[in-house]
Amino acid sequence: MDKKLLGKRINIARKERGWTSERLSEACNINATYLRQIESGAKVPSLQVFVLLCEALKVSPTYLLAEVLPSMELQNMDVLLELWQTATPRQITMITSMIRSALDASKD
Repeated sequence: MDKKLLGKRINIARKERGWTSERLSEACNINATYLRQIESGAKVPSLQVFVLLCEALKVSPTYLLAEVLPSMELQNMDVLLELWQTATPRQITMITSMIRSALDASKD
């Protein structure tokens, strides 16, 4: 795993939320120095801290590992999951119908 790429993605996600490293470290209950070491690529977060970072930043693990994971298919699944999670019940029904129609059309 490329620690620098992971750290860079965490840094980008944090800045996109408009958070300081202190704010994110507080949200994850970790030391701000440790977070800066993660963001610089000097350290790799433990699995527990990685999950906390994903939750605090409201990003998927795949987003943070995008440069590390070889498959774009996982990113596409995350996009679908994010859309699904933010959709209203009516929109979910429409999305489901559209996906079913697309899958049925591709069988022909």
